[in-house]
Amino acid sequence: MGGALDMDSLNPTILTLILLAPLAGALTVALFPEKLARWIALLAALLTFLLTLHLPAHYIPTPGGFQFVQDIPWIANPTIHYHVGIDGLSLWLVVLTGLLAPVGVLASWKTIDTRPKNFYSLFLLQQVAMLGVFVSLDLMLYYGFWELSLVPMAILIAMYGRTKSENAGPRAAVRFFLYTFIPSAPLLVAILWLYAIRGSFDFSTLRIAIAAGQIPINGLFWASLAFLLAFAVKVPVLGLHGWLPDTFSEAPVAMAMVVAGKLGLYSLIRFHVGLFPAQAYHVAPWLIALAAIGILYGALLALVQKDFWKLLAYATISSLSFCTLGIYGFTLAGVDGSVFQTLNEGVIGAALFVLLGVLYDRFGTSQISIYGGLAGKTPSLATLFVISSLAMIGLPLLNGFVGEFLVLSSTFTGVSHGWAITATIGVILSAAYMLTLVQKIFYGLESQEVITASNSAPIPDLNVREKLILWPLAILMLVMGVAPNLWLAAIEPGIQGGTSLSARPFPDCNAPHVKCRVVLRAIFLSGGQR
Repeated sequence: MGGALDMDSLNPTILTLILLAPLAGALTVALFPEKLARWIALLAALLTFLLTLHLPAHYIPTPGGFQFVQDIPWIANPTIHYHVGIDGLSLWLVVLTGLLAPVGVLASWKTIDTRPKNFYSLFLLQQVAMLGVFVSLDLMLYYGFWELSLVPMAILIAMYGRTKSENAGPRAAVRFFLYTFIPSAPLLVAILWLYAIRGSFDFSTLRIAIAAGQIPINGLFWASLAFLLAFAVKVPVLGLHGWLPDTFSEAPVAMAMVVAGKLGLYSLIRFHVGLFPAQAYHVAPWLIALAAIGILYGALLALVQKDFWKLLAYATISSLSFCTLGIYGFTLAGVDGSVFQTLNEGVIGAALFVLLGVLYDRFGTSQISIYGGLAGKTPSLATLFVISSLAMIGLPLLNGFVGEFLVLSSTFTGVSHGWAITATIGVILSAAYMLTLVQKIFYGLESQEVITASNSAPIPDLNVREKLILWPLAILMLVMGVAPNLWLAAIEPGIQGGTSLSARPFPDCNAPHVKCRVVLRAIFLSGGQR
């Protein structure tokens, strides 16, 4: 009982401790010698992950409020609070970010051999920013973390660009920064406009004011559009994805695995649909169309790529488009599937980035044609690559199946048969490009490069460090596929959290062949505080 009480006593400050752990690690890495940088970073990342595990252990999956809330006045004028908290929507994203921190450090252990202090301190600072985005309940605090997340990423892409071509890393960094920074300016203007009308940056206060009609309806359209643009670029939604292929090609593995999807998708659900449900509903048909076309577009381009980083970039566009499709279908099952698919993308994407990074480190190229016949020489690598690929294409019993099934079934019954069929074709194409990639790298004829490399020295299979990264991720793919309710039990109440939906949430969304036409005034948000 004493131990339980001691752990419960952390609840009021646990989110602050989660933010402070990587921040302290970043500062410590910067102060200590280079040779200790990776060890300090690993300890800070492991501590962060352990602290995030406190959240699901003590979270109560019920609709109607944020938990682990801490609200401290920070700046008097304008009124900005250090206001943090989580619900079922943000819970597992915080845990996922904590999990990817040690994965990123271990994946970079041997590949980052120049200026490791710079790399690991910026990497940990990036973790602080991502965690801050997921827990912030004050819009200015949120905006600060949102902007902070852009800076370490851009610097690390510029400093540690993967390819050897001149200025490739800096060019990719500039493109990433401009694509993601410029839309943030209208976002800031929209946040300040809301403050000027209501006198508060508090998320719940603004949500209630908008639902009650206390903010001019004409201005809400433009504010919602500013929010949408900033978040859609970060997802990225089709048409705003120009930064992603070069970023995947140049970013270090540890950064590439976190650059796309999670921040943008969470923000779409929480702050676009959450604050502006009526406006989000009106633009939903356009976003559904972009999502369904994006699924096909990403899959078709992935199918013809000759570089595996570019293939993974377009595959990610296709995969994340499923999430957008589920969000703007306005069905409970669809949004459940979107959040679950966001988690899947984090786990599967991390594994694939590490695996492709291993191949790149061994052979120094990302050209698929260079590889062939590696299964007999690297059996562990081949096994884990196959598992990750099957999870990505949605094989039943693995986690990718659950998210795709929820999104596709809800789209078919609650949105549009045509768009559901279009998205299903994308699933078929994903199997084509991933299985083709597996066949070419591992089970085709041995390429001359592989023969030459194996004659000079045995091609190394996965080492202990790499197995420590990958096997837990593979096991997690299976557990999430077999027992998804361990995650959905918290996600669904978080989505239903608006008090106006508590008695009768999404009443007609799950009826066959019925389009959901409910304008959700408090969707995905918690009505009070715990």
